[in-house]
Amino acid sequence: MNAVWTRELKVDAQHPGFDGHFPGRPMLPGVALLAEVLESGLDEPALARSLGSTPRLVVAKFFVPVGPGASLAIAWQLAAKTLDWRVIGADAREVASGQFARADVLAAAT
Repeated sequence: MNAVWTRELKVDAQHPGFDGHFPGRPMLPGVALLAEVLESGLDEPALARSLGSTPRLVVAKFFVPVGPGASLAIAWQLAAKTLDWRVIGADAREVASGQFARADVLAAAT
């Protein structure tokens, strides 16, 4: 996927999502990573318009655990009916990916 928008993210070792997940091997829960993805989209005006006021997650896949201090890149691409996103680790491995439904397309269809 060719990224239209990208955002760098450094996962703070003190992120509250690590509390209890998991002792001895901290991992950022998928929901916390997804919140970072959504926030990055809402920070970009063009993406925020497409996400709308009530973003609808179509699919999310998590491939690689995210630990404290991880450096990530969140890449967004505008597709015909979805906003596609990918999270890439510093080692170029895909960490997670998914899609949000485009609210602007859904609104035009009704």
